[in-house]
Amino acid sequence: MTIIQLFPLLGAFPGLDALFSTQGIMVMLLGAYAVAMWMFLTSAPKVHTIMVSDVEFARRLYEGELELPVADVPLHYYYNYEQSLGTATIDPLYATPMVSRSTIEAANTSDGLWYKLKKNTQLHVISGASFGERNRQRHVCFDRDCLEQILLRIQSRGMKYKILCEKPLSFLVKDYEGTITEIAEVSN
Repeated sequence: MTIIQLFPLLGAFPGLDALFSTQGIMVMLLGAYAVAMWMFLTSAPKVHTIMVSDVEFARRLYEGELELPVADVPLHYYYNYEQSLGTATIDPLYATPMVSRSTIEAANTSDGLWYKLKKNTQLHVISGASFGERNRQRHVCFDRDCLEQILLRIQSRGMKYKILCEKPLSFLVKDYEGTITEIAEVSN
């Protein structure tokens, strides 16, 4: 007994038996997977990265002064993210006696800080910037849109700021404690 005899409706449509064959089901599964991946990647938030000279100071500025809401790490950053930065976590089992526990903990907390700038846009704060002139806190970014959003937030909070340069965007901001931070766009 063939599948066409079992399901008379399939006999009315000659191509349907090929659709429900092993190959047809595999093609449908691959199509469903492609649609799911497309939906996942298009709904992922846009991420702006800013490099700072001191992460703890940046935490006080972005969480305290600018009141940016803390965000979760986006799912697309979980997969091979640490390997792409070259800072894969160190397994204590394989650590040499020269590597201290604080070194291991520092390597394991390399994710940085995550904040929500606006709907479906996040700010990723990482260390790596040098201090500016007069040992001033310095935050650098490659994305002008990110810095414009931060400047708007500074303006809405009534913080003192001074624009140093329009292209590339560079400005100073004075927090409520009187500390001056230089925030600059890195031109390509």
